[in-house]
Amino acid sequence: MSDLKPGQKFPTPTPGVGDRVFYETLLRQRPKSEMAQEWCVNYGVLPEAEAKKFSKLVAERKKKKGSSVSAASAPPKKKRKVTKTKILNDDADQDMQMGGPERVGSTVL
Repeated sequence: MSDLKPGQKFPTPTPGVGDRVFYETLLRQRPKSEMAQEWCVNYGVLPEAEAKKFSKLVAERKKKKGSSVSAASAPPKKKRKVTKTKILNDDADQDMQMGGPERVGSTVL
């Protein structure tokens, strides 16, 4: 991987690979798709000029995303009270009887 394009982190997949087809198509149809931009930059499927442009955009987005995280963004989770249940009478099935050909697992040929 000596000839990496700007922002490339992974080897470039061959043209028929499903992921590549999906993300290249998505980028063609929706050029502002952040997901497609990031994937195409990471896998080096873009021409050099486009790779530079999108690489800068992806890096800026990641920098913004990392710095905007704060404790106030996620509401604290409420603790749920755990209750234990008691089994009062587990002997209720003793009166049940199995008989005849209706038993579980028995077959009649």
